[in-house]
Amino acid sequence: MASKRLGYAWSLTALTLTLAASGSISAQADDQIFDELRFGASASIQDGNSRESGLFPEVTVFFDPFDQRGATDWKTQLARPRVNLGTSIGTSGEATQVFGGFAWTVNFNEKIFAEAGFGGVWHNGELDDNDNGPDLGCHLLFHEYLGAGYRFDNHWNVIAQVAHSSHANLCDGPNDGMTRAGLQVGYKF
Repeated sequence: MASKRLGYAWSLTALTLTLAASGSISAQADDQIFDELRFGASASIQDGNSRESGLFPEVTVFFDPFDQRGATDWKTQLARPRVNLGTSIGTSGEATQVFGGFAWTVNFNEKIFAEAGFGGVWHNGELDDNDNGPDLGCHLLFHEYLGAGYRFDNHWNVIAQVAHSSHANLCDGPNDGMTRAGLQVGYKF
């Protein structure tokens, strides 16, 4: 079962990378689909039985339908969130996530920025009676994250972030949630 889950996760990652590559081609033609592609890894920062083992490779694509790139000050930046879609892949039999939502970015200067995101996630993890990992209650959860980043130039950046997914006690069953922290490298088209 775990190998089947991993196969689905890698298929989703391949699809995401293919779409990102096509976005790169579109970006060259000034008909840009994707604003940014990020890839990296995270690990569980939970304690006790709720801790997930292993590393979680991640891929996230960002879209800019509200022209956040054209925002001139922090108020305008907050009024124009980007849209994201991504996956966090469970490599040790832990939950794989597929998430999406909105991301708000505030630039402190040309190099340093902060980001917050909110949306939803679907996962394939254990709902209850999990002896080695979180009991999640339902497959659809809320997903939020906070991050701090550094831009190397107009294209490349790195961001450290903490992400949390849980159902906020809105569905029956346990709500251990998943909390992961990690690093991602981003490329803005």
